[in-house]
Amino acid sequence: MSKRNRMPGLRQKGGIWHIEKRCRYAKGGWLRESTEVSSRIKAEQILIRRLAEIEEEARRHEASIFTFEEAALRYLEEVAHKPSAEAIAMHLDQLFPFIGDLPIAQVHDGTIRPFIEYGNKRRLSPKTINNMLGVVSTVLNRAARVWRDADGRPWLTQAPAQISRLSVKGKQAKPYPLSWAEQDTLFRRLPRHLADAALFAVNTGCREQEVCQLRWDWEVQLPEMGTSVFILGAAFTKTGAERVVVLNAVARRVIGARRGLHGERVFTYKGNPIGKLHSSAWKRAWIAAKLPTEPGILKGIHNLRHTFGRRLRSAGIPLETRKALLGHANGDITTHYSAAELNELIIASESIVSRGKTETPNLMLIRQRNEKSVGKVSEMKKGLAMKIC
Repeated sequence: MSKRNRMPGLRQKGGIWHIEKRCRYAKGGWLRESTEVSSRIKAEQILIRRLAEIEEEARRHEASIFTFEEAALRYLEEVAHKPSAEAIAMHLDQLFPFIGDLPIAQVHDGTIRPFIEYGNKRRLSPKTINNMLGVVSTVLNRAARVWRDADGRPWLTQAPAQISRLSVKGKQAKPYPLSWAEQDTLFRRLPRHLADAALFAVNTGCREQEVCQLRWDWEVQLPEMGTSVFILGAAFTKTGAERVVVLNAVARRVIGARRGLHGERVFTYKGNPIGKLHSSAWKRAWIAAKLPTEPGILKGIHNLRHTFGRRLRSAGIPLETRKALLGHANGDITTHYSAAELNELIIASESIVSRGKTETPNLMLIRQRNEKSVGKVSEMKKGLAMKIC
C-alpha cells in the first residue's frame, strides 16, 4: 500500500498501531487508543469500525435512544440498597448477552424469545425465568414513566411492551416442611454460622435475605416484656412494608450467641456479612441429611419458612396472627402493635418451641401413607370382588 493511499490517524509504536485521530464525536475531539495489532491493514479496519461505533453512539444519545443495558444499570443503582439487589444483578448478567445492546424500544417478547429458549435448555424453572422477565418489565416501565433525559423527555417515548410470562401451572416445586428429626439432622451438618442463621429463620419465619441483612441497630429492647424485637424497614422486606420480627426462646438464644461478634450485622462469617444461606454448604448438608433431592420438591432455605408456618398452624395459631408473624402483605394487618398485640405475637411464636405439640408428618411420610392406603383399598376391593363371584 502506497503512503498516498494510507488512511491517516494511525501511528506505529513498538510494532503496534495506535489510533490518534481527530473525531468530533469522541471525548475531547480526539480518538486515542491502541488497535493491539501489528498489521496496518487490520489497524485501518479497526479505525474505520471504531469511528463508526463512536458516531453511532453519539447520534443515539443525541436522539435519547438508550439501550436496555444502560436502563438496567440505572435501575440497579436505584435498588442497590435493597436485599434483592444481588439477585437482580445476577438476573441482568444473564439477560445482557441477549438484549443488553438493544434499544429499549426494541425489547419485547420477540427479542426476548432467544433468552427464554436458552433458559429452557439450561432447565431453569419457569418461575426463575419469570423472575428475570419481571426485572425486564420493571426496567421498561421505569424507562417509560419515571426516567427523563436532559431535555425532560422520557427514556422510552412509547408505551412499554407487555412482557409475557411462562405458565407455571403444575411446574412449581412443592415446599418441604421439616420434621423435628429432619431439622436436627440437617442443622448438625451445617457449619456453625449457617446453623445459627437457619435456627433463627425456622423460629422467626424470616426470609433468606431478611436473615442475611439483619442488623443490630434494628433491634428494639422491650424490657417490660423481658425480650426484644427486630424492626425491618420497608426497603429490606419483600413486601415493601415494615415488619416486626418477634423472638421466641430459641431465637433469643441465637441472638445472644451472636451478640458481640460483629458491630453491624447479626449473621456473619469470618467477620464478613453473609450474602446468602442457600450455599454449597447448605446443599451438601441437605444431601448428607438424606432429605429428598428429586425434582419437584424445594430444597432451599425457604423450606424453613414453610416449617415455621406449618408449626404455627399445628399449634392452632389463628390465620391473622400467622400472617403477621410471617410478614405477609395484608391490608388488614398493621405493624403498629400495642403491648397486648405484641404479647400475643410473642406467645404465638413461643408455641412452636415445644416439639411434641407441633410435630406434623412430613411430605414424604404423607405420600408413603397414601401409597399404603391405596394398596389396602385395592386389596379390599379385590376381596370384595372374590366374595361377589
